[in-house]
Amino acid sequence: MEQQTKVTKWAKEGKRLERYTKGAANHWRIAILLVLDTHPELSVDQIAEKLGGTFKNISQHTGRLVYAGLLNKRSVGSSVVHILSPYGKKFVRILKTF
Repeated sequence: MEQQTKVTKWAKEGKRLERYTKGAANHWRIAILLVLDTHPELSVDQIAEKLGGTFKNISQHTGRLVYAGLLNKRSVGSSVVHILSPYGKKFVRILKTF
């Protein structure tokens, strides 16, 4: 029984880490994370402007980062801003080591 518990624990941890790594497995998503590290609380329009991407493209990628747990969304007035989640901040630290 002890062996099965350890396997389940590591399998769950692996799934969680897989969600984060797959969520950031795109050059646009990595760029979004890095921009939000230096400029927190940006809207999709502002991120698109800084990266030179289209609103639709950046919106899709920020949605995937939110789903992966690397970004959080927050309403500010009539707009929605994106900020790095605690795991997003850790992920950016790892990215900066490369």
